[in-house]
Amino acid sequence: MSAPTSRPTPQYQPQPASPAPSYTAPTPAAEPIEEVSVGQLVSNISKDMSTLMRQELELAKVEIKTEVTKAAKGAGMLGGAGYAGHLTVVFLSVAAGFGLANLMDSGWAFLLVTLFWAIVGAVLFVTGRKTLKTVDPKPERTVETVQQIPPALKPNP
Repeated sequence: MSAPTSRPTPQYQPQPASPAPSYTAPTPAAEPIEEVSVGQLVSNISKDMSTLMRQELELAKVEIKTEVTKAAKGAGMLGGAGYAGHLTVVFLSVAAGFGLANLMDSGWAFLLVTLFWAIVGAVLFVTGRKTLKTVDPKPERTVETVQQIPPALKPNP
């Protein structure tokens, strides 16, 4: 009877974080499953779960960043529309008011100009609000893949 050979216990080596999640299929074990100790199996499972969770977090970050970018663009458009609208209202209202004052009483002329710019502002507001409503803060793909994890951990009957 020969003495059992002792194998060195694998040490934890942290993996560098990648900029984007990369999904790779699991590689087959280098040695038959019967020769792998329970400790090594638990270690492999722990490492695989850690990698999976890291990848899911990275996917969530990417999805949330996309939605935040979309929200920022919509908010920027609303701000730009507000500023441009303000300048336009100021300069064109004065010019149009004085132009219409040649045709009617100046009070009515300036009231018509004000009504026109109120309609323009309402259209810009509705358009900006519609853009912001398309923002979805829930990372759909991450939720979908995380829901697939518990069935994958259950043993096949």
